[in-house]
Amino acid sequence: MRNFFLFVFVLLISFSCKTDSKESREKPLIVATTSILADGIKNLVGDQADVIALMPAGVDPHLYKASVRDLDLLTNADLVVYHGLYLEGKMTEIFEKLALSQSLIDISQGLPKSELIRSGPEAHSVDPHIWFDVNLWSKAMAYTSLELISWQPEWQSTLESNSAAYLDQLQVLDAEVRLKVNELRSAGQILVTAHDAFAYFGKAYQLEVKSLQGLSTLSEPGLRDLTELIQLVQVNKVKAIFAEQTISPKAIRAVAAGAAENNHQVKLAGPLYTDSLDAIGTPAGTYIGMVKTNLKIIYENLLL
Repeated sequence: MRNFFLFVFVLLISFSCKTDSKESREKPLIVATTSILADGIKNLVGDQADVIALMPAGVDPHLYKASVRDLDLLTNADLVVYHGLYLEGKMTEIFEKLALSQSLIDISQGLPKSELIRSGPEAHSVDPHIWFDVNLWSKAMAYTSLELISWQPEWQSTLESNSAAYLDQLQVLDAEVRLKVNELRSAGQILVTAHDAFAYFGKAYQLEVKSLQGLSTLSEPGLRDLTELIQLVQVNKVKAIFAEQTISPKAIRAVAAGAAENNHQVKLAGPLYTDSLDAIGTPAGTYIGMVKTNLKIIYENLLL
C-alpha cells in the first residue's frame, strides 16, 4: 500500500512537470521502452508518429529504474509500447498502473506460448529475449502492427504497407543468419556469452549456447557457475567467448583467465549487442544492423 501511494505521489509530480501537451503536438508520441523496440516501431509507423526509446542505448533493461522524468514521459505519451515477459522487471508495477488510463501495447501478448522458453513455472522465468530468433521477432512485429491499427484505424493502409516491407526484410535477415550459423554448427562451435540472452538464437538456429549468468542480470554468477563454464570451454576447445554491451565484462573475463590458468587460451571477444542497440547511425544502431553485427563478431571469432 505504501508503494502504491508513493507511486501516485510521483505521478502527481510528473503531471505537474509536463512541458508539452498531447493537444499541442503535430504528431502522436509513441514511447517504446528499449532502443530495439523503438526501432521496430519506427519501421512500422514511418512518419505517422514520433517514436522515442525510454532507455538510452547501452542501458540494461533488467536493471532499469524509471526516474520522475521517465514517468512524466510515459504519462504524457499517446502510446507506450513495451516488451513484457518481465524484461523491464523493475517497471512491471508502473505498466499495471498506466494501463488504468493509458494506451499500452505489450508485444509479448502476440507470441505463441508454445514458442516461449521457460526456465521454471513462475511468470518471471520466461525468457524475454525473443528478438534473437528473427522469425519470432517478426511475429511480435506483425502483432504490434495489428495493435497499432486498432489504436489508429486511419493508419491502416500505411501500417499494412510498412509492416509488409519490414517483414520481408526480416525474412531475408533470418535466411542470412541461418546460413552463417549452419557453418558454425558444422565446425562444432559453441556460443559462450556473459548472460543467458541467446537461448532463442540457439533454439531457432540449432546452435549450442552456454552462458555465465541467468536470464536476468540481477543475479550474480557463483563460483560453481564460473568453474563449470571454464571446464566447458576447455573440454570443447572453444576459440572465443563473448562479452556483452550492457554487462560488465568482469565475470566473463574471469572465465578466460581461468581457462588460461589451465593451459587453454580462449579469446575474450565482443562485445555483443544483447539488450540494447548501439548509438543511432552506427552499424548496430538498428535491429537488423544489430543482428548482422553480432553475427559478424561471432562468425569471425569462432571460425576465421
